Order: sequence, then structure tokens, then C-alpha cells
Amino acid sequence: MEMPKAGEIRTGTVVRRDQDEILVGIGAKSEGIIPARELAQLSPEELENLQPGAEIAVYIITPEDQGGNLLLSYERALVSGEWDRAERLQSSGELFEGTISGYNKGGLIVKLGRLAGFAPASQLSPGRRGSGAASAPDQRWGRMTGEKLMVRVLEVDRERERLIVSELAGLQETRELLKKKVLSEIRVGEVLEGRVTSLAEFGAFVNVNGADGLVHVTEIAWGRIEHPSDVLKVGQTVKVEVINVDEGRKRIGLSIRRLLADPWPEKAGVFREGQLVSAQIVRLAKFGAFARIEDTDLEGLIHISEISEQRIDHPKEVLNEGENLTLRIIRIDPAQHRIGLSLRKVHSQAYADIDLQMALGGEEKKVAGENAGEPPASQPPDQKPDEDPGETTA
Repeated sequence: MEMPKAGEIRTGTVVRRDQDEILVGIGAKSEGIIPARELAQLSPEELENLQPGAEIAVYIITPEDQGGNLLLSYERALVSGEWDRAERLQSSGELFEGTISGYNKGGLIVKLGRLAGFAPASQLSPGRRGSGAASAPDQRWGRMTGEKLMVRVLEVDRERERLIVSELAGLQETRELLKKKVLSEIRVGEVLEGRVTSLAEFGAFVNVNGADGLVHVTEIAWGRIEHPSDVLKVGQTVKVEVINVDEGRKRIGLSIRRLLADPWPEKAGVFREGQLVSAQIVRLAKFGAFARIEDTDLEGLIHISEISEQRIDHPKEVLNEGENLTLRIIRIDPAQHRIGLSLRKVHSQAYADIDLQMALGGEEKKVAGENAGEPPASQPPDQKPDEDPGETTA
């Protein structure tokens, strides 16, 4: 029989469980005792494990006290197992998810089972660290208590009960794990709330459920924008629709525009095919020129074949950016949000009837506008004329 030694961890069998103590056989000359005061420190699940016949690990407090009893601790054995686990995590570099249980002026307290690990502020992610270094600890860290934190073990010292962990060391891996999880759960068509994390020429990155998705610049707004910063700012909360999920390439496509009312039909509804409009040339391309219709943000394309009666190789032979012209609308495509314009057909006889109707309509509106401030002869001078319900003001 090998006699037990203080500080040793042994495996034993629960022999009896009483109100005041638990007897455990560990192969010694007598059963060891786990005192009742220790039971108050155990969770209901751990207490459930202490049934007669159960095999458990116990810590030897003393092989023989003044009364000749072998004193044991179940709780200390559990803590020792947690230190073993911490050492394994340090060796493997594996991440673990802990819970923020508290804080001090230097950082956060993170629970690893029964152990309290310390995550210094320098080892926290920039977003969590924030810019409040000068603020009080409760203002800086208080709201984070109870949150989950993925960390890597940096240092383990049992004797000094020192456990140092780092969120920063495992940040990239954490992001990859989160993104993999989100990619497997997210669905096309789903509407989510996210936070803008960064802006680039080609679009905005929005964090949804812990993973970044891309809102391409064409999916930010219905109108054309020069840069995402014209509409969004980092840190802004936005609603997005999931429009693409590519698990293989680990990409999430998002849209803000699709959750907004489309203003194009209303804006384009005031125009009709064949109408003459004033417009400014805003861009030249090899296949044609883009022109913005006066007093609107609508752009139309003058295809290269609609610029001149003569064949040209490039629009710059005839047009210049910034130039103001009269153009004819030859096509309106609501489904594609496209307007076709023509310079070549401005004086075309094929549109003579439309030009006449538009001219007459303009004269009628002009006359109505000139007389708008004059009350009818039958009205007193101080009475406003009745508004014509059929006339629409542009």
C-alpha cells in the first residue's frame, strides 16, 4: 500500500455521501473525507457527480489530521486539472473561449474554468481597447463584463497562480473561425444590422454577426457616388441585405441600396422618349459619352453611333467633358435604369410631331404661369385664384 502524500492528486471512489461529509476510498488504510464546507463551493452539476460508486480525482490536503483522518479536496483537484489544461493550451497555441468576469486598471479578468486569467490592455483587440485609456476602469471595461472572449494562453505559472492570456495573439484566427461560422449560417435575402468597419474605393466593409462582408460601391446607393465616404462613415450602424455567400472564397456580398426605395422611376417618369433635353457631358468612353440631364442627377448614354452622322473612332473627336448640349431621349429602360440619348437625332424630322406637341405644351404652361398671379375679373382683388387640381408644378 502506497501511503498518500500532501499535495498529491489521486483517483478514488465515492463510498458514502452524508450531509456533513463525503467518504472517498483511495486505496489507503481508511477512507478519506471531503468536508461539508467544501460542498458549498461546488456547482449543482459537480455535486451530482459525487454519488456513491463514482470515480473522482481528489487532492490530498493531509494524510492524517489531529483526529487521524485523511483529509481530501475535490475542488482543489478540479483546479489542478484546470492548470493542466492551461499548460496544454499554452503548448498547443489553441484558442479557448473565456468569459470576462471582471477588470482592473490594467486590463480584463477572463475565466478559464475555475482559473482567473488576466488579459492586459496591450493584448486586447484595438476595437475592444478603444481610445479611452485615460478613463476610469469601470467606464472603460465595465460594460464588457459577461461577454465572451476568444484568447490564447501566453504564460502559465502555477506556483504564483499567474495565467496571462491574449486576445490579440489569436485575433486573425478568431476572425477566421467566426467567418466560417457565419458563412455556414447566413442566407441570401436575409436582412441584418451591421457596423461599417472600413471604407475603400470599391466599397465598404460591414461587420455582420462577427464577420466582415463587402457592400460594393454600386450597392451603397441608387445614385452614382464617387466614393463610399460620400455616404458612409466608419463606425456607422446600417441595415444590409445579404446578396451573395461564397463559402469557398469566404466572401459575403451585402447591399444597402436594395433596402432603400428606388427613386429612379419617379425621376425618369417626367421624361418620355423623343423629348429634347438640355444635358452636360460628364464622361467620355470609347463606346460613347455619358451626359447628365439638366436639373437632375440622371445620366444617359449617347452611344458613339448617335453622336454624328459621320463615322468617328472616339467621342472626343466631337464632344468635350463639361460641354452643355441639347440632346434627344431615344430610349428609356426602367428595368435597367438606363436612358439612351442622341445628338445626331436632335433635328430629325421623325420627331417633328413630338417637338411640336412639346412646344405647344410649353407655351400653354408659359401663359398659365404669366396669368397665375392675376385673379379672374369676377373675383375680388384680395382673393387668391382657385388652384387648378389638374396642373402639376415641376
